[in-house]
Amino acid sequence: MARCEVCGSEVSLPFICSYCKGAFCSYHRLPEAHNCKMLHLAKLQKQKYEDVPLIQYERKRRNIRITSKTEITHLLVAWITLSVCFSIGYFLRIRSILSLMIAIYLCVVGTGFVFHELAHKFTAQKYGYWSEFRLWPWGLAMALLSSLLTLGSFIFAAPGATYIVPRYYASEWFGTDERRRVGIISLAGPLSNIFWATVFFFMSWLNSLPSLIGNIGFQVNLWLAAFNMIPLGGLDGRKILTWNTAIWATVAIPLWIAEVFLIIA
Repeated sequence: MARCEVCGSEVSLPFICSYCKGAFCSYHRLPEAHNCKMLHLAKLQKQKYEDVPLIQYERKRRNIRITSKTEITHLLVAWITLSVCFSIGYFLRIRSILSLMIAIYLCVVGTGFVFHELAHKFTAQKYGYWSEFRLWPWGLAMALLSSLLTLGSFIFAAPGATYIVPRYYASEWFGTDERRRVGIISLAGPLSNIFWATVFFFMSWLNSLPSLIGNIGFQVNLWLAAFNMIPLGGLDGRKILTWNTAIWATVAIPLWIAEVFLIIA
């Protein structure tokens, strides 16, 4: 686990400065925040884009690369791995419906995990950030290990994170509070899970296979939302709590209550 070069705090997924290549926490990731030795280049880049006329700026923003082959590969690997983790109990117990359950979990984990990360990504891009998902290999390993040890009943779901880095030419956002922006970007992921949990909940009222998919989809998305609202480490809950305690409590507490009822029911 890396340490922030400014405050020394442990960071499982550090931010790497584009200029000095140092590792930093979320609070010291900006060149100005860690007194970057290449700060003069960052200021020149910022000035360059601030001097661009509005029509040229809008053209540049439209040409921002939405994704990359690396991000797509990392998302696919994490998606497939998490699908295996959630369906691992069927590998060991009910092999007659194994292929069906894998297909179902690929569907529901796709909506739960992939849309969670894309919600972070597109919200960040709205605020002018560069944003892409990256794998955390140790997180994937822990997900597989926790799934094997508990036969899929508990999964430490931390396969990676969506990295965000401010783009200096997004000058219309300079006056907006940085903590608020990060909080909103972090909240987008759990809200995506809540949306899909609601969709799958109503789907569970149907019959046969749609009902099974609905039940599994509801449980997976509810778990992902509740887990990510834990205010620890690099999880979304910590960033949301740092931004606004009331909003964090309004989202997290009902999720945890619903998860407890689901477990004991």
